[in-house]
Amino acid sequence: MRFTRGFRGRREAEADSARVPPGQYVTSGFPVLSAGPTPHTPLADWTFAIRGALDQPVSWTWDELHALPSVTVTVDIHCVTKWSKLGSSWTGISLDTLLDRVETAADYVLAFSDGGYTTNLPLEDLTGGKAWVAYEYDGEPLEPEHGGPARLLVPHLYFWKSAKWVRGLELRDDDEPGFWERYGYHNYGDPWREQRYAGD
Repeated sequence: MRFTRGFRGRREAEADSARVPPGQYVTSGFPVLSAGPTPHTPLADWTFAIRGALDQPVSWTWDELHALPSVTVTVDIHCVTKWSKLGSSWTGISLDTLLDRVETAADYVLAFSDGGYTTNLPLEDLTGGKAWVAYEYDGEPLEPEHGGPARLLVPHLYFWKSAKWVRGLELRDDDEPGFWERYGYHNYGDPWREQRYAGD
């Protein structure tokens, strides 16, 4: 993992402690942490797919995704490396909108991304207004270093679950660990329960 500009290790005194999970500090920056190089997929070649345990896979081009109703949400995000950023603003498509297109009995999802990154989540953690495919941050197109052109946004879990450079979801009957989960990170990743590593 590499750490780049914006990474600071101090707690900001003005932060609302009720919004900060145990063991976290608040930063005004937006640290960049990546497990590998930043992919750069031309938008003309970009698609988002839902596949796996469903009758018919579905996919959207970049233009088709942007034609769907978008929402702007303001959420707090929490990284497993202990920084939190409060009140971050994102624009994108609710996973409820995308999953409305499919019928499935699957209970789990493996999100997959450019660069080979994956992360696993229960399907119920992506529905009910809890997750988005985000393509803007703070009113601007999402920069590649932060996961652009689009990333998964699942703010109630540690931020590694919000897969950068996301390209789709594989619906599954079984729970398959993703990239960091195979390296010993917690399978679920609830920041309020400090579920950073397996056994937490």
